[in-house]
Amino acid sequence: MAPQREWLEHDFYKDLGVASDASAEEIKKAYRKLARELHPDANPGDPEAEERFKRVSEAHSVLSDPVKRKEYDETRAMFAGGRFRGGNGFPGGFGGGGGTTYTTTGGADFDLGDLFGGATGGGFGDLFEGLFNRGGGTQRTSTASRPRRGKDLETETTLSFKDAALGTTVPLRVTSPSPCTTCHGSGAKPGTSPRVCPNCNGSGFVSRNQGAFGFSEPCQDCQGTGSRIDDPCTDCSGTGVKVRARTINMRIPAGVEDGQRIRLAGQGEAGRRGAPSGDLYVVVHVTPHKYFTRSGNDLRVTLPVRFSELVLGATVSVPTLEGSVGVRIPPNTSDGRTLRVRGRGVPKRSGGAGDLLVTLKVAVPDKLDEAAIEAMRAYDKAERASGFDPRANWGR
Repeated sequence: MAPQREWLEHDFYKDLGVASDASAEEIKKAYRKLARELHPDANPGDPEAEERFKRVSEAHSVLSDPVKRKEYDETRAMFAGGRFRGGNGFPGGFGGGGGTTYTTTGGADFDLGDLFGGATGGGFGDLFEGLFNRGGGTQRTSTASRPRRGKDLETETTLSFKDAALGTTVPLRVTSPSPCTTCHGSGAKPGTSPRVCPNCNGSGFVSRNQGAFGFSEPCQDCQGTGSRIDDPCTDCSGTGVKVRARTINMRIPAGVEDGQRIRLAGQGEAGRRGAPSGDLYVVVHVTPHKYFTRSGNDLRVTLPVRFSELVLGATVSVPTLEGSVGVRIPPNTSDGRTLRVRGRGVPKRSGGAGDLLVTLKVAVPDKLDEAAIEAMRAYDKAERASGFDPRANWGR
């Protein structure tokens, strides 16, 4: 079925439950919610959920693409706005059935059955794809006669902070239309092959003249595909495609960030009759780490230290994503100072790695024994005697 014909027969906005002026983000959120609810893995043995999952995926593939969405909106607006008006109403009036009368913007009525000589298989969507042949009967080539690339798909995966930073391999469970494993996507029974349609010579269209006009219409013998399958594959009924679950081992590159979209070429929906598959887009979600945060390729961590370590200086052990590293605290270091450890951050695609930024923060003990308290009193007395006042110039 031609894309424009599908567009006339389906309301993709209704399938996703969004308004026609919904933003790209609203469309994405609606799709992700419905995809999780309707995914075949979550509804085993439920054909109704599987069918809705397919429709939601198709709606998202069109509405998430700005170019396709613009074309979809313009197509529906043209037919709904009166350029052609069906006696059965929009969109049901565009079924292409014989006996349906359509009115042009000039007010003249015509019957599609009369226009196409009573053929009922083409449908009004085929008219949109170029039934009017301004060449006076010269055969034309249409996208309907060429193999159609499969749709792009989208899925999600959740990674730990460490795996996202260092890279990993994750298995992705995807349920989608895939090449039939019996006929390898050709649609023909094993041992046979599709042949060129003799009626249209492989173009997918036949031409005829009616009065002063020349018309092109999809070839009824091959349904506009340009080829004939005499012995269809029994597993896929000649489509070359079957819905099945598959596992893809996906390599996550080091440094991937939360919300990043990764493209897997050729891992989307299978094309019809051996046409190229679409792409699979994987949205990555990263869980927060207990200690680390990221700033580009740099890692940040807050390290609790004793007051004496800041005053006297010390070498302390600081955790990293891969083990730990010794960091030297210089004497008389102020609380809140950040020390930089080179090359201990997130790996870069160009080679090397970012840095580890360690912020020092004094930890105050909840309880001290009597000896420690006496030592603190002695220290306080000595500090006052030295003349040190941390608030001497503060607040002035």
